[in-house]
Formats: sequence, C-alpha cells, structure tokens
Amino acid sequence: MTPSTELVDRLAAHRTLGQAPRAQLEWVAARGQLIRLDANAVVTDAGQTPAGLWIVLTGQLSIRVDRGAGPRKVMEWRQGDVTGLLPYSRMSGAPGAVRTETPAELLLVLREHFPGMIRECHELVATLVHVMVDRARHFTSSDLHVEKILSLGKLAAGLAHELNNPASAVDRAAGTLGAHLSRSERAAEALARAGLSFEEIERVRATRRLCDTTDPAQTASALARADREDELADWLLAHGADEKLAEPLTESAVTIASLDDLAGALDEARLGVALEWMAASCAVRRLASEIATASSRIHTLVDAVKGFTYLDQASVPKPVDIGRGLSDTLVVLRAKARAKAATVELDVAPDLPPVEGLGGELNQVWANLIDNALDAVAPSGRVDVSAAVEDRFVVVRVIDNGPGIPATARPRIFDPFFTTKPLGEGTGLGLDIARRIVGGHGGALDFTSEPGRTEFRVTLPRTGAGAAGRPEAE
Repeated sequence: MTPSTELVDRLAAHRTLGQAPRAQLEWVAARGQLIRLDANAVVTDAGQTPAGLWIVLTGQLSIRVDRGAGPRKVMEWRQGDVTGLLPYSRMSGAPGAVRTETPAELLLVLREHFPGMIRECHELVATLVHVMVDRARHFTSSDLHVEKILSLGKLAAGLAHELNNPASAVDRAAGTLGAHLSRSERAAEALARAGLSFEEIERVRATRRLCDTTDPAQTASALARADREDELADWLLAHGADEKLAEPLTESAVTIASLDDLAGALDEARLGVALEWMAASCAVRRLASEIATASSRIHTLVDAVKGFTYLDQASVPKPVDIGRGLSDTLVVLRAKARAKAATVELDVAPDLPPVEGLGGELNQVWANLIDNALDAVAPSGRVDVSAAVEDRFVVVRVIDNGPGIPATARPRIFDPFFTTKPLGEGTGLGLDIARRIVGGHGGALDFTSEPGRTEFRVTLPRTGAGAAGRPEAE
C-alpha cells in the first residue's frame, strides 16, 4: 500500500503532525481514509465512540455539549488540528455532537490501526499524547467554568431574595424617616415652649431613654405586641393623650409604671406635649435601628459572597479556613434551605487547622454537596454539616436524611454527565468536578448512602501534613 506523495506532503505541512519523520507520515497516509464532508455534517454523534483519529486537512469542525442549558460550543478544530480518538485515550463516548462548520476534508485513521501506530510511529504518537492531555485540560476547564456559571446562577437567585428583604426594609424606613424627623422637631419645639422645670425635663428625658432599648418579653409574638399596644392606647386615652402614640411606644421598654410616674409629675396639658415628643423620638430611633439592622444584614451577605467566591484574591494555594468557607456557603444557600423549611446545622471543631489550597474551589465543593443534600431532603428535612480533625486530616461531612441514593446509581454517581435529578435540573458535572477539585488538593471524596441517611465525606490533608498523608477513598 503506497500512499500518494501529495497526501504525504500535505501531512508534512500539517501544523500538528508535520514535525514527525516522513516515514511515519507515510505510514499514516497509507492507512488513512480521505473523507470529504459538507457543512453541518455529523462526524461523531453525542455518546458515540469516535471511529478513530480525524486529521483535519481543510475546513472547520466543532463540538457542542448540552449540560442542561442547551448545546454550547466548547471546542473547535481547523486545518492543522487533529480530533476524534487518540492513542491511549480511554474515551468511551463523545460528550457532545461533533459537526463540520464548513465543508471539510479529513483523513480518518481507524482505531484498529492504533496498536501498529504505537509500535511504528513513536514521535507521531508522542505528539498525539500531548494533544490528548491538552484536550483533557481544556474540557476540564470548560466543565468547571460551566458548572461555576450554573452554580452562581442558582446562588444569585437565592441571594437576590435574601438581599431583597433588608433592602426593602431600608427603603421603607428611609421613606418614612423624614416625616418622623419633622414630627420630632415640632414636638421638641412644643416641649421647649411648655415651660417645664429642670427637674420635670429630667423626668421626661429619663422616661424617653426607655425608647433606646427593646423589651423582648413585650414583643415576643404578634399577639403579645397587640396586647401591649392596646394597653398603652387605653392608658393614653385615660390621660387625655392621642391613642396613636401607642404604636411607636409599643416596641420600646416604656412601661405603664414609668408612664404613671411621669403623669404624677406633669399636668395633663404638659404630659400630652411630653408624650408627643417621646413617641416621635421613639419612632425615629426605631427607624434608625431598622436601617442599621438591615444594612448590617446586607453587609453580612456581601461579606459572605466575597468570602465564598474569594473575590480580589489571587488564585494561588494558601492556608484556607474551612470553617469560614462552610459558614459562607451556608449563608449563600440560606434562601434555598428556607424555601424547603429544611434545618441545616453546622458543627466546626474549635481547633480546626487550615488546609493548603484554593478557597474558591473548595467553596464550590461545599456548595455542590450542600445544594445536593438540600435537593435530596423532603420539606422540613435536615442537613448536618461538620468539620473536624481526624489524624493528619481535616474531614468535612455533609449528611442528609433524604431517601438515599438508589443502589443502581451509586456506581455511577461520580461519572461525568450522570445525574439522578429531573431533566434540566442537573448537569451531571457537579460531583465529578467536586472529586477532581478535592483530588487536586491531595484529598479524597467518597460517600455512603442508605434510606434516611446519605453522607458525603471530604478528607483533606491539614497544612503541613505532607503528600505522604494522602487519604485513601473508602
């Protein structure tokens, strides 16, 4: 079988294979099949094992992978590239459909020729192995990017809900604060004209200071609050004051006894003026407190997001606080837990040492495992998250009381694109990527499952444990 000189010359000019000895290019040309395809022709369908090595002589090919959000181009090949099955590759099926983008001319070397290629074409095979490594790295990076985007999308939806409540509280309080400040100024002016003595002013101020604190026993429930407001309204009416002043006084520590003391020191006219000023002052302080509380909640959420994503931090390994990462993750997943009325408990050992690694990547592992656990439990279910030291390792456990992983699914639970979730709700990449991230940190990810209890364990070497401490997956 003598290959054409023209084909060998084209292989010699090929960007990827051209550096191989000419004898090896002749070997490939002699066994290859020259194939011409129109645009949009299927080269390899999703899930299908490629027929062999495809050498792109002209044209353009691409692969589109559907990870739950529709097909997306993740890689393309042009003149001078190679694709398909490569020597030593363990690919069992293409992750997506490979099609021609333009008319293309390809040289196909069937997989049955690979043993001979490995024996006879050492330099060429070495080049193809490098291509395979680069391709695996590209797909790994692409999978991680897609999973991050999908995870961030879900987290963003939950955080939008979490942020909406305190933001609405700030907007509501700020919108009425101006009116209450004006009312407080008018009340202060009226009090100044009332002609109170120094002792009477001090008595009014002492009673007003009760607005600075809230009595939890008086606001423990909506019913208790309503009863207290009715009691204050009755007292105000009995002393010739406006019953509407009861509302701002309700959540303060002002008591009927303190009001009786004030009423005993002032006549009814001046008591009304003093109560107006007290109520206005209580309302302003309450609104300021609501704004401060809501703003603090927003700050906490933003701080948790920054900690979860490791924004503004270089992507280089460094000591990572696992407890902080788990806490931040639970903050950003709180909306999902609340929507399911699920109980999520976190138990971090007080002496937990750091681990060396990339905090953002490890937080993606925690988010994936906890998110899966919340998906698994029934409404009002329970998820327990813990982190402790065991020998030379830090061990993180995520345990849920859901129905368990079906026995038929357990052997495939870490396979790429395998998911037990309904169509469109899972990419099947989360656990595969989580295991890769943990493995890249010198750790292990494994699980046990039975009805009512599923446990995922992440075992990571503590800082200073050394590579010899790499754990074995159970």
